[in-house]
Amino acid sequence: MITSAVIARRHGGPEVLEYAEIEVAEPGPGELRIVQSAIGLNFADVYQRQGAAGPHSATQFPVILGAQGAGVVEAIGAGVQGFEIGQAVAYVHPGAYAGARLLPAARTLPLPEGLTLETAAASLLRGMTAEYLLHRLYTVKPGDTILVHAAAGGMGQILCAWGRALGATVIGTVGSEAKRKVALEHGCHHVIDYRQQDFAAEVNALTRNEGVAVVYDAVGRDAFLPSLDCLRVRGMAINFGTASGDVQAFDLQRLHAKSQTVCRPTLRSFVASTEDLRLSATTFAAAVRRGDVRAQVDRHYPLREAARAHTELESRQTTGAAILIP
Repeated sequence: MITSAVIARRHGGPEVLEYAEIEVAEPGPGELRIVQSAIGLNFADVYQRQGAAGPHSATQFPVILGAQGAGVVEAIGAGVQGFEIGQAVAYVHPGAYAGARLLPAARTLPLPEGLTLETAAASLLRGMTAEYLLHRLYTVKPGDTILVHAAAGGMGQILCAWGRALGATVIGTVGSEAKRKVALEHGCHHVIDYRQQDFAAEVNALTRNEGVAVVYDAVGRDAFLPSLDCLRVRGMAINFGTASGDVQAFDLQRLHAKSQTVCRPTLRSFVASTEDLRLSATTFAAAVRRGDVRAQVDRHYPLREAARAHTELESRQTTGAAILIP
């Protein structure tokens, strides 16, 4: 079948994104072909387009960007069990920016209860990232104080709301007064405008110089080193995104006095097996059903306007989650 897609033939700015038609083959053994209803937009897509360091392997061009979406099963390959034609599904798997696509059945999820096709496309990758960040890499406990950078973004909103539901005191950082309001509406107890305040000094004042148990940092270069000054004894700083650039080498002796830990994880390590993938998605969907986390779509873009979507995402002026509509 022929479908529309957004491809890149080289690394670069949003201008390298090309709206085109591609052919999608019949599904092979172990594969599904789905017609997509919505495609997630994530900052990881920007890293992939730029060729920045991150979870992506070396790019073979032309490449279809993106790694998250939801749709309906249109054809089923040999040996696939547990799926049927017309079934709603969601996934996190490379090659998302297209109207239809092939997927390994083992990496495809029946649409989790509590999510729609649009909210799954918008939030599943972030939701599963939040699941491992809050429950497995560091287990947030009642009474913990946590610091979430970019608290008004799509990822930050989930971390803040879920962290609060787990019993933590949540401190968020944002870059504007408008974003402060968004962060407060999504779980933050305290919000710091890093453009107006020294966030490390503010965090230590709020915690009476004890520091926070964990820092969740999707900003990178501009936030990571000052974040170390926010940690308590045996605290953990987790850098899982680099919106401001990569974290450069630093002196490990900075961690010595308080026995601190730093980590640079990626989601794929925590959902490598089918069992872990489904458990992570199920845990996130359950949090949505309980009302601990909101799964919502804040912005819609036509797929053919992916370049505009990337430009607005990179501006760091947006809040919440966005999707592309084929």
